[in-house]
Amino acid sequence: MPRLARLAAPLLTVLLLAGCANFGGPPLQAGISTLADLDRALGAPALRWPEADGGESRVYPTGPMGYKTWMARTDAAGRLVSIGNVLEMQHFARIQSGMSQDEVLRILGPSYPGWTIYYKARDELVWEWRYCDVWAEPARFGVLFDGTSGKVRSTISTTERMSMPWGRGNLRDWCSH
Repeated sequence: MPRLARLAAPLLTVLLLAGCANFGGPPLQAGISTLADLDRALGAPALRWPEADGGESRVYPTGPMGYKTWMARTDAAGRLVSIGNVLEMQHFARIQSGMSQDEVLRILGPSYPGWTIYYKARDELVWEWRYCDVWAEPARFGVLFDGTSGKVRSTISTTERMSMPWGRGNLRDWCSH
């Protein structure tokens, strides 16, 4: 093995491990990172809207196969105030019967369009998000809307294992951090 390759391999390993030191989150810091840093780290936001204080909220989904949707909040100067994954139980619990689709989008971000289903017989529209549940299992969270009013009827959550045939391996490996 050439000398350069022998030296580069350990350095590359250290750099890769250092990149993982943020526990799966984007390498951004509140009060320091800017809108440009957000876009550089996460790409273009799927949604964004202005806030009353002049700041902005931005949504960065990792779906359809990802388990996180990053919700970032910036101040009027374009500096990061906060960022976090919204595909977690505390955010799902905020979804209440009677909410509008826009209210749901502002809490969870967009669902994957390929998983949006309309059930004509029930006049029901279902949006679905993939996430890792508290037992580190891949799961799906669904919001069921009245098809006419567009208001939330109910929610449902189930592990993906429940819908897969036996023998597919340990699905918890998919959610390991």
